[in-house]
Amino acid sequence: MSKLLFEKGLNLSEPEIVRHYTNLSRNNFGVDSHFYPLGSCTMKYSPKVNESVSVLDGFAKAHPMQEQKASQGCLQLMFELEQQLCEITGFSGFTLQPAAGAHGELAGMMIIKKHFEEKGEGNKRKKVIIPDSSHGTNPASLQLCGFEAIEIKSNSEGDISLDKLKKEMSEEVAGIMVTNPNTLGLFEKDITEVCKIVHEKGGLVYIDGANMNAMLGVCRPAELGADVMHLNLHKTFSTPHGGGGPGSGPVGVTKELEQFLPNPRVVKNGEDYCLDTSSEKSIGRVKAFYGNFGVLVKAFAYIKALGSDGLKNAGESAVLNANYLKEKLKKHYKLPYDRVCQHEFVLSDEGMPNGVTTGDLAKRLLDYGIHAPTIYFPLIVHGAIMIEPTETESKETLDWFVETMIKIKKEAEENPELVKEAPHSLSVKKLDAVKAAREPDLRWIPNK
Repeated sequence: MSKLLFEKGLNLSEPEIVRHYTNLSRNNFGVDSHFYPLGSCTMKYSPKVNESVSVLDGFAKAHPMQEQKASQGCLQLMFELEQQLCEITGFSGFTLQPAAGAHGELAGMMIIKKHFEEKGEGNKRKKVIIPDSSHGTNPASLQLCGFEAIEIKSNSEGDISLDKLKKEMSEEVAGIMVTNPNTLGLFEKDITEVCKIVHEKGGLVYIDGANMNAMLGVCRPAELGADVMHLNLHKTFSTPHGGGGPGSGPVGVTKELEQFLPNPRVVKNGEDYCLDTSSEKSIGRVKAFYGNFGVLVKAFAYIKALGSDGLKNAGESAVLNANYLKEKLKKHYKLPYDRVCQHEFVLSDEGMPNGVTTGDLAKRLLDYGIHAPTIYFPLIVHGAIMIEPTETESKETLDWFVETMIKIKKEAEENPELVKEAPHSLSVKKLDAVKAAREPDLRWIPNK
C-alpha cells in the first residue's frame, strides 16, 4: 500500500517513509551485508575504526584553504603516510594527489613523459608496451599522454613473453606498463628480467599496483626494478572499492624521478609541516587541493592499526584464501592456468553443460545472496570468472561459496533453464542485456 501511495505522490506518514527506504536498502549488496568476491577490485571489509577516525572534527571539518599553521595535523598525517608507502613499496617518494587508480596511472605516465622530455628524447620515445594481462585502463592512460600502445601476448603460463618483449623493445619505446600480479592473478615470475630488458634500452618500468594487496609485507616492487607505481588506497588499505568513489591512487617513484612529482609536496621544516611548490620540473598539480583526504585518513589508520606484521598477515591471508578456493573449484570448473595464484584467480565457462554461460552463473549467484565475481575479464580467458575472496573472509564463508558454485554447476546439468533465467528472488529479474546496452535508462521518468 505504501508503495502505491508513494507512486501517486500522496502525503505519507513518517513510518511509511522510513519503512519504504529501509526496505529499499535491504535490496542493496554491500561488503557489510554480503560476500563480494569481485576479482581485481579487492572488496574487503573495512574496519569501522578507520571510518570513525576519518570523521573526527580535526579531519572532517578541516578546510583545504585554511592556513598551513592551522593544518599541521592534516599535513603531518599526509607526510607520514607518504613515508609509510615508501617503506612498504621501496620507492623514494610519493604523491598523494591522484584521486583513483586510473588517475594515478595518468600521473605516472605524465612523469615518464616528462623524464624523456628533460632528456631530449620526447620526440623519439613515443611507444609504450602493454601486456595483454594488464588492467584495461592502462592503454587509455598512456594514450592520453600521447603514447602509442604496443600489445604483447602472454605465454602459455600466463606470464609476459620475454621473446616478444625483446622483439618489441627498442629506443623508440618509453617503457612498459606491467600489472603485477597480473589480471590472471599470477605473479610475473620473470619480472626482474622484464625490468632488465626494458632498462637496457633506456626505457622505464611502470607497475600497476592495484593488486598490491597480494604483496603486502612480502615484496617491495621498487626492489624488483620498477621505476613508477601507483597504489589503490581504496583497495589495499581500507575503504572498499566501488560505488564511483571517492578513491585514492598515490604514485611512487625512484629518486631520479622525484623531481617530476606533482606540486605541492608535503615537507617537514624543523618541527613544522608545509606545502612545497619549489620543484621547477614538476608535472604540476593533478588534483584540486591535495587529494581525497578522507581516504588518506582511512589508509593511515589502517596501516597504523595493523603495523608491519599485520600488513604482511593480510597479504598472506589474501593469497591463502584465493588458493584455497582455486583448489576446491578447479575440480568442477575449468582453470586455464593451474599455478599458485596470488590474491585472485580466473576460471572459465568452457565446458559448462547445456550452454550455460558465465553471465548465467553470475546472475544465479545473486539468488544465493552472493555478489557475482568479475566476469568476462580478462579477455584472454574464454568466459572469464575472476574471483577474489580477500583476506577478510572466514573459511566458513569460503566453503559456502564453494558449495554454492558446485550446486549451480549441478543445476546447469539437471535444470539449465533455472540457471539461464536467473535471478529469481530479486526485485529486478533478468534484463535484456542487448536492449539495456542500446537503450539505457539514464534517468527516472514517472509513469503518466
